[in-house]
Amino acid sequence: MEQILVWVGAVMWPFARIGAMLLVMPVFGGDQLTATVRILFALVLAIFVAMQGPALPAVDPISIEGVVVTVHQILIGLVMGFILQMVFSALTQAGEVIALSMGLGFASIVDPAQGVQVPVVSTIFVIMATLIFLAMNGHLIALELLLTSFETLPVAPSGLDAEALASLIAFGSVMFQGAVLVAIPAVASLLLVNLSMGVITRASPQLNIFAVGFPMMILMGFILLMLTMPGLPERLGDLLFDGFGLMQAMLGF
Repeated sequence: MEQILVWVGAVMWPFARIGAMLLVMPVFGGDQLTATVRILFALVLAIFVAMQGPALPAVDPISIEGVVVTVHQILIGLVMGFILQMVFSALTQAGEVIALSMGLGFASIVDPAQGVQVPVVSTIFVIMATLIFLAMNGHLIALELLLTSFETLPVAPSGLDAEALASLIAFGSVMFQGAVLVAIPAVASLLLVNLSMGVITRASPQLNIFAVGFPMMILMGFILLMLTMPGLPERLGDLLFDGFGLMQAMLGF
């Protein structure tokens, strides 16, 4: 019986960390993959870690200490996945700001990654970010960090410390900074368009600004989006570099 519990713990604890990360990280955590696929994928990786990874603590999985170990593994996985989710959230926020400036804040669609209503511009950014993330092998880098984390931060009753969680909170400023860098060219240009429309209205009061201004803002918004897209891979790459760097620092690489 004791040997069976050891085997259960050897698979359960890696499964908790891997499954938690796959639950919240982009690509794997969205509606594109069903829960069954995620569970099976996490189980396969957990069995691989149990067979090839470092030795696990001799702790009864159903004891209080075993529950503490499980909670720590879930927390580690959630934090790793949440860091990548924050990177994608930066682009979602940038899309929301641009959509409001264009006058498309009311045009919402379901985000395939998060399953919530977001402006259509945010959805375009998320789809582009997903394709860039896959093209840059970001998913493979994330999985490599996840599997290597069992060596740098092995399964134990202790997990992430307060300093690591504080660095996660501080990463929020990087997320907002990335959103501003993506959105500011389009937002600033649309502000100039708004000012010019105000000047035209002042000079020609008989002009119907509602009939001319809204289509002009939407047209200029899409032109600016077309001009903004070539710089998106570089911005996303910088955010991913910071995110993966934070992961490595938290996991003791």
